[in-house]
Amino acid sequence: MGNDKIINEGSQPEVEKLHRILRNLLIIIISILVTLSLIIFILFIVPVLQETTSGHKTEITNNQELKRDASYKKKISLMTSDIQRLSRKYSAYTSGQSYIVINTTGNRFSLYKNKKLIREGFCSTGKLTMLKTERGDKVWVFKTPKGKHWIHGKITNPSWTRPDWSFIEEGLPVPAKDDPSRYESGVLGDYAMSMGDGYLIHGTIYKRFLGMPVTHGCVRLNDEDLEVVYNTLSIGSKVYIF
Repeated sequence: MGNDKIINEGSQPEVEKLHRILRNLLIIIISILVTLSLIIFILFIVPVLQETTSGHKTEITNNQELKRDASYKKKISLMTSDIQRLSRKYSAYTSGQSYIVINTTGNRFSLYKNKKLIREGFCSTGKLTMLKTERGDKVWVFKTPKGKHWIHGKITNPSWTRPDWSFIEEGLPVPAKDDPSRYESGVLGDYAMSMGDGYLIHGTIYKRFLGMPVTHGCVRLNDEDLEVVYNTLSIGSKVYIF
């Protein structure tokens, strides 16, 4: 009995400490719940009560008085002018004439006729590299020029005249301008279309590289796509490159 009494008296402070911890924990939980309830009430319930008591609901109405307001009419007029301007600009870029769009990032092309997409697929564009002569007096950057272009000319069974950089890139001596080694046939496919400044849309013997940026600036297509593009585009047709 004596030992039991000593144990009970000694454990009393521990019990009181546990009660204090539980009481504080309960107070914290209640505070959190009250705070959350207050936030929910302010954010959700109050707006609903206000709308219910006022009888007002937000809705789109055909307000004639608003339409007669000078500032409102001015804003509508400006928006209408912007829409008309953008429509004219869109029509200028997408006329009834056939055109082609070249995506140099994805190396894809899209061919349009009468404002409708009639063919799309892979192509190859500039590889974005630089070539210098050993003395550094000449520099070439191999990229496909972005922007708005147009077809300057069309030719079947084109022959490639190798420029100086073609020999320098292979570590070969540069021949004279009229040297026979400059002329190669069969490497540009059956058709070629000039975009000016030496840039062409043409075929390729390296079909496995289509869809990759591997050219020296020209746009390469496979044989089937090239034939459709050649027969669809005319001299003057737009070429949009981005």
